[in-house]
Amino acid sequence: MRIAVFGDVMGRSGRTLLLERLPGLRKKFALDFIVVNVENAAGGFGVTRRIVEDFIDAGADVMTTGNHAYDQREELDIYDREDRILRPVNFPSSNPGRGSGVFPGPDGTSVLVAHAQGQHGMPSCDDPFAALDRELGGAVLGQDVDAVIVDFHAEATSEKGAMGHHLDGRASLVVGTHTHIPTADDRILPGGTGYITDLGMCGDYDSVIGMDKAEPLRRFTTKMPGGRFMPASGEATISGIMIETDPRSGLARTIDPIRIGGQLRRTEPSLD
Repeated sequence: MRIAVFGDVMGRSGRTLLLERLPGLRKKFALDFIVVNVENAAGGFGVTRRIVEDFIDAGADVMTTGNHAYDQREELDIYDREDRILRPVNFPSSNPGRGSGVFPGPDGTSVLVAHAQGQHGMPSCDDPFAALDRELGGAVLGQDVDAVIVDFHAEATSEKGAMGHHLDGRASLVVGTHTHIPTADDRILPGGTGYITDLGMCGDYDSVIGMDKAEPLRRFTTKMPGGRFMPASGEATISGIMIETDPRSGLARTIDPIRIGGQLRRTEPSLD
């Protein structure tokens, strides 16, 4: 199975480019399953029902979020109305939505997608390690489900790395999101799990992690806020990862970064 996960969609520029290119990317790379992190898709803060519907129409099978999941407060009912969007599983159980699910793949296959938020440098939440243990324990990779994808939305690279090793052999792919900068450590861990510390964002990299440069620079240099953070609106880059899984074990056989457009060096999976 070929699976792609795309990093945090940042504002209009990232959203527009990924929506435009997603159908072609599915066809070009023969993708069987697509996950998109959309927590910054609505003006940099949260997501709306319309954006969720647009990504479903473009070919996303599941959408994940993170600490900005509930920023669009008038749109929270989407988490109870649409199973294909997830909030972190280690949020309070009374919160809208759910943090994992088993979704249909091609030809009768099934894919478990689980989503958790880190604790270091992030808003308060429950233990993500225990939460993901519970979610993955109910569906064994290669037996109950054909693939397991985990989006770990966290600030600390150490916490993300620890999660990758914690889930090694139990997940097809563990990706880090949240910090908006792609890391160069995409690899298959010893137990067969594909891993990358951070996917990067789908957005304008001529920015400060996707925000227009002026306000972050003002705050760093003067320690004084001068206005609102606004998403940068220049040419966007699509950032993500693709794996191919073993049909018997569900573990990763290959892993390749995806970076297309914008300012970063272009890199795409080799289909040889």
